[in-house]
Amino acid sequence: MSWMWAIRSVVLAACIAAESAWGQATVNPAASPDARIVVSNEDRSGEPVNLDAWWNHAVFYQVFVRSFADSSSGPLAGDGIGDFQGLIERLDYLNDGDPATTRDLGVTALWLMPIMPATGYHGYDVKDYTAVNPEHGTMEDFTRLVRECERRGIRVILDWVPNHCSWEHPWFVEAMDPNGSTRDWFLWSSERPRWKGAWNQEVWHPHPARGSSGGYYFGLFWKGMPDFNLRNPEATAALFASASFWLRPEVGVSGFRIDAVRHLIEDGEVQESTPETHAWLAAFRRHAESVRPDAFTVGEVWAESGQVAPYVGRGLRSAFEFDTAEATIRALNTGAREGLDRQWGRNLRLYPRGQYSTFLSNHDLDRVMSRLGGGDKSTRETGEAAWRKARAAATILFTAPGVPFIYNGEEIGMVGVKPDEDIRTPMPWDAGGGFTAGTPWRAYNADTPGKNVAVQDADPSSLLNHYRSLIRLRTNERALRVGSMEVLDTANRRVWAFAREDRGRVIVVAVNLSGEPVADYLVTVPASVTARRRGVDLLTGREVGVSRGDARFKPAEVLGAYGSVVVGFGEE
Repeated sequence: MSWMWAIRSVVLAACIAAESAWGQATVNPAASPDARIVVSNEDRSGEPVNLDAWWNHAVFYQVFVRSFADSSSGPLAGDGIGDFQGLIERLDYLNDGDPATTRDLGVTALWLMPIMPATGYHGYDVKDYTAVNPEHGTMEDFTRLVRECERRGIRVILDWVPNHCSWEHPWFVEAMDPNGSTRDWFLWSSERPRWKGAWNQEVWHPHPARGSSGGYYFGLFWKGMPDFNLRNPEATAALFASASFWLRPEVGVSGFRIDAVRHLIEDGEVQESTPETHAWLAAFRRHAESVRPDAFTVGEVWAESGQVAPYVGRGLRSAFEFDTAEATIRALNTGAREGLDRQWGRNLRLYPRGQYSTFLSNHDLDRVMSRLGGGDKSTRETGEAAWRKARAAATILFTAPGVPFIYNGEEIGMVGVKPDEDIRTPMPWDAGGGFTAGTPWRAYNADTPGKNVAVQDADPSSLLNHYRSLIRLRTNERALRVGSMEVLDTANRRVWAFAREDRGRVIVVAVNLSGEPVADYLVTVPASVTARRRGVDLLTGREVGVSRGDARFKPAEVLGAYGSVVVGFGEE
């Protein structure tokens, strides 16, 4: 491990040199939304956005390794817990490496939820930042997974947790000694401060040793996850070195999803989005890109869009757009477009062009199918309306701007409502489950016999095959990946439409947000569409005409309940 200590020494020197600058960051997270409007083709540093960066052309798939696939052979086979070998065995489902085939999902990047040794099942309380959880396999297994992904054209990013660690991490165990070498890597107080956390939770916890007079330590989320003191250059250097471990060519990780980004550096009672947090992230991105120039950094900033946007540019390459996910689901549940109009207006004002990450659900939220009316873990059958809504939501996800992320199982309509374990249940591969030959760590959903990969693979009209078609469409259409966006009038609040344009190619998307067929609508299109006059429905191959000089047209005579149409004009 001498290489790691060499990296740590270099990083430590850089951190010490930059430490005074961290306190001088000029980002003001309390500013009004208007103050955050950026030029759409520049990031927040004023540099042009690189639309050719690999992530702008990727479709990500979020994997909870524990619940995805248990291996069929080897030392971990049949133990009921997903592992690296199981994921390797299922990679062809995600991408078989052959663009000519249509039976794989077609994703081009994986976000692996925490794979490091941890105290809890979820992995966000890390015990070792440069090792893998033995429940998932060995480091050799992991590097083999990365190589198998590379062979199929799939990149891998990891969940990285710099805000806190497990109270079982050796760094914190050492810090419990008032004279320990890592004492200042964490936040301590001899007396318990009176203030609490943003959710009115207790954040100052007594020393874990019974009867100890060692004071109180800060842990934002709970006592088992003490927060790092990231003002300490040595703590920062250790974390930066751990990132280098994964980014180096011998391992080959392409970047990180960074957890709990808003909370990295607190300022007393101010526990979210401090200027020092923004500066720390900027330093981290510089470090990551010094190790791997094309490293991708995407942050979990669970906040409204005006607070998310300042993280993109100087700090992170991208951040998750929670408000956009909410607006999509709400529009389909209410049958009205106004919320989508407002949200996409904000996105186009606030962010550099396309530099945000879109999604419908993740491991912290009720599953999108449940939110669209599909039921919970005990539901045995999902109604037709929920299936149609899910198809419409997917159409929006893959045709609108941003870097799209899928949460594993979303593509087959998995349901789940909190507690967290019930939104992280095992992936159902067939009617019997197919996740493991043993007993799964968590019970399958009740609808598994009728809702699984095998059933949907065989049904051309299934949600899974809709996802496959949309991902291939996005992969083949540059305008859908990095094109500009214009929200279009439809003369009907139940129909939402927009145009994507790049290099002369124009794609018009129209979605019926309601559960009733709609015929009384007209889409007002850009002049670039009327000049071409003829287009093609990219999902069905049907020709679509536009009258010469007419700025309004119907991409389909009738849009079915929650139906959508995607029409391309000009050459790809």
